[in-house]
Amino acid sequence: MISYEFPLNERVRTLLRLEDLHEKLEYFVAHDAGREHHAAIVTLFEILEVSGRADLKSEMMQELERQRQHLEALRSNPAISAQALDKVLGEIDHANAGLFQSSGKTGQELRENEWLMGIRQRVGIPGGVCEFDLPSYHYWLNLDADARRADIAKWAAPFGPLKEGVRIVLRLLRESGKTGPASATQGLFQQMMGGKLAQMLRVNVDSHYPCVPEVSANKYALNIRFTQAQGAERGRTYEGDVDFELTYCNL
Repeated sequence: MISYEFPLNERVRTLLRLEDLHEKLEYFVAHDAGREHHAAIVTLFEILEVSGRADLKSEMMQELERQRQHLEALRSNPAISAQALDKVLGEIDHANAGLFQSSGKTGQELRENEWLMGIRQRVGIPGGVCEFDLPSYHYWLNLDADARRADIAKWAAPFGPLKEGVRIVLRLLRESGKTGPASATQGLFQQMMGGKLAQMLRVNVDSHYPCVPEVSANKYALNIRFTQAQGAERGRTYEGDVDFELTYCNL
């Protein structure tokens, strides 16, 4: 099965982007080659850009507090494991404390690093980070891999509290999902929302179907159109029937 996640509001869209970027950063940092650490630096700049919204940190803290209060209300439920509940609440408190202690705009330390900002400026130019353009960066890329890894970890540290908050909120969002079977007739699926709330949809499709879902939704209806994934007809509506799994996720 191939899983596709579709955010239905801007906040979840931002969280999914940050999650994807942090996963890429971890992947590139784990390798030793200079080119892979260059990819890590470029990804770090993308994280800086996405995290730059002034209200993102406060929104995250409010959401974590809302989830803490919701989970605390479950203590009297005998079906809920007190140990598991305490573990999640501890993670939320730890993430909230980290966000509270981080001062100023997220990533401000990087913005004040002239060397990194010089690289960031050149990255936007095709071929702009050649060794003759940035000899000091070329020197850094030829340092020992562990030394480079330590530098990247130091530069990524200011994003740690926000990363932890994103991880918790998205995990709770995904675990809230209710999954059911669905079928698209001749590549098209429509369902009236009927008051059903969702912040994210997950569509699981068997990989043998040569098509991909496109989602449009509002408070009245959900529409999914499956389009050709390959060949000359890529992007056109897939004319076969598609059986898939649909999950509504809402905090």
